[in-house]
Amino acid sequence: MLFDFRHKKFIVTGASSGIGLVAARMLRAAGAEVFAIGQNAERLAALADETGCQPLQLDISDTPAMVAALAPLSGIDGLVNCSGIALLGPCLALDAESFDRVMAVNARGAAMMARHVAQIMLREGRAGSIVNVSSQASLVALDDHLSYCASKAALDAITRSLCLELGPHGIRINSVNPTVTLTPMAERAWRDPAKSDPMLAAIPLRRFATPEDVAGPILFLLSDAAAMISGVSLPIDGGYTCR
Repeated sequence: MLFDFRHKKFIVTGASSGIGLVAARMLRAAGAEVFAIGQNAERLAALADETGCQPLQLDISDTPAMVAALAPLSGIDGLVNCSGIALLGPCLALDAESFDRVMAVNARGAAMMARHVAQIMLREGRAGSIVNVSSQASLVALDDHLSYCASKAALDAITRSLCLELGPHGIRINSVNPTVTLTPMAERAWRDPAKSDPMLAAIPLRRFATPEDVAGPILFLLSDAAAMISGVSLPIDGGYTCR
């Protein structure tokens, strides 16, 4: 898949692992300048050495730190909002602290990141594209995922609100909603066939996604090929949510 992002600048959050890491690599391979945001300084440094990304160590739930990190940036053409956490457990064991932590990163942090990147674009009169990495968990209920489902449903609502308000300024906002994606963490979590087999049986394509399966559509939504696409939540789930 060929994209040309030469002379473009993008911010990618969650870039120290998984989908964010692969998206940052693919954007660099397509010629973009990439600011790679994550919390793991060692992994960010390795990504910078490998690809030439510019690393920014940041917890996106820390708004003052976010404002300080983004203040020097200019000429931004897009954002991939990929930072996210999952604290799973039965709904009857839900505690307020865990719920708030998931919402602080997956919903509030993503919204504030989009806000501040959009402000950079608006200040410079620059159109662009923001892609929020949501989940199939925003579209269907999953056992033990109450906080995560809620946070990703909020993220899709944030996408629609941003679409409405920023569209007149030429800024497009979309979500991608992947199924289980085989990052190193997910491979460990879904290694048990007793857990993975029922999920695979519910996916018509009978496989989980790879980070590349998700990063490709992200690049499409960032590109001019998607110039008339805004406000969508795009399942990347092998058909899981078609039922």
